[in-house]
Amino acid sequence: MAQATHTQFAGFDRRLLMLGFGCVGRGVLPLLLRHIAIAPGQIRILNAGETGAGVAAEYGAAFADRPITRENYPAVLQEELVPGDFLLNLSINVGSLDLIAWCQEQGVLYLDACIEPWEGGYCDTSMPPAARTNYALREAALALRGRGGEAPTAVLTHGVNPGLVSHFVKQALLNLASDLLLDAGRPADRQGWAALARRLGIRTIHVAERDTQSSARRKQRGEFVNTWSVEGFVGKGCQPAELGWGTRERHWPAQAHRHRFGCGSAIWLERPGAGTRVRSWTPLEGPYLGFLITHGESISIADYLTVRDGNRLIYRPTVHYAYHPCDDAVLSLHELAGRAWQIQPGQRQLAAEDIDAGMDELGVLLMGHERGAFWYGSRLTNDQAVALAPHNNATSLQTAAGVLSGVVWAMNHPDSGIVDPEEMDFTEVMAVALPYLGEMAGAYSDWTPLQNRNLLFPEDLDMEDPWQFQNVLVT
Repeated sequence: MAQATHTQFAGFDRRLLMLGFGCVGRGVLPLLLRHIAIAPGQIRILNAGETGAGVAAEYGAAFADRPITRENYPAVLQEELVPGDFLLNLSINVGSLDLIAWCQEQGVLYLDACIEPWEGGYCDTSMPPAARTNYALREAALALRGRGGEAPTAVLTHGVNPGLVSHFVKQALLNLASDLLLDAGRPADRQGWAALARRLGIRTIHVAERDTQSSARRKQRGEFVNTWSVEGFVGKGCQPAELGWGTRERHWPAQAHRHRFGCGSAIWLERPGAGTRVRSWTPLEGPYLGFLITHGESISIADYLTVRDGNRLIYRPTVHYAYHPCDDAVLSLHELAGRAWQIQPGQRQLAAEDIDAGMDELGVLLMGHERGAFWYGSRLTNDQAVALAPHNNATSLQTAAGVLSGVVWAMNHPDSGIVDPEEMDFTEVMAVALPYLGEMAGAYSDWTPLQNRNLLFPEDLDMEDPWQFQNVLVT
């Protein structure tokens, strides 16, 4: 495990405005001050509510209870920021697309951990489901790119997932190439990474996560418990399930739809991600059932690793999230589904001091290659997180590490325009994040989604190709 030091990776002499001060904001503030040459007086935090005001005061950062709305955001940002400043958007229910567009026009640097709609956008039934997808949000963000020339850097979706997992994929591809004795070298560009994934035979990639953190105070009836933002999780869980759709898939899922615009890398299912389960594997958990929660990396990784010959699609892996949250969150999702996706009246986010055991095992599972399955990722316990950085549990620190490394990259590359995580130098980003990720581990497995199937009852399976999404989806 890399040791956390106080190495400074960037300097910044302008103002940094942080929108939102939830668990990730509170967790990343001390890391910004630790690793960037920036004074507390340069940082200002705007939050919807007083939560975290004491933490901001502890570090000398200005704090204001000032919610950002569709109506007031232009005036607020104009008052707070000038060209060359940095907008760090860690809020929920604030329209990222409008903030990105404003920053591009005003010459302000930008980073978020998720492309958010305005409040209610995830569940707005006046919009067709396709318009409520992360695919649609990403396409709208990329459409804000200029027609050439330098533009202020805006890093999209750079927490841990989406964010760092895209860099995990690149390291996993290099590890596989080395182990399989391929003379591949390190790819120099997008085309090279896609060609390497194709050469290795990567059929599908899961962002495979098992959160085992637990509290002595168990979930109560009518309460949603989670290790990160409850409202954020419920919003994403109620979006349509989404996945990057690979070229080797030969069974079209029920209730699946293609998009009629954009890059075409993903499909969506006519069901919420929190109501859609998939089979996956991590080294410590083994086989498990996770939720196909929509995430930006499912779309951007699949797009980045696409190979085309002109307009003809040659290769793309299937990519999706397979999330097993903490056990109390699983119970919470079960209750939420029973309530027809109406959030419980009680909501509790587990802080580090509430957690008595467990870790977040989060990585990428690359499947279909010569050795079957290979998982690479972070194993971070709550105890390790507490020792490494204040105001963090394991889940928030993994995300804060992604935010910190993305902010550093943006400050060191201020004229890169709007970028996906995959378009950043992964070694540069990981050098900043690694000390806060616990043990980075790689493990091979002979697991497939066909193991121990067709025993109790006959199932509709593709026995010739274990990596088909049909075999992964729980029906």
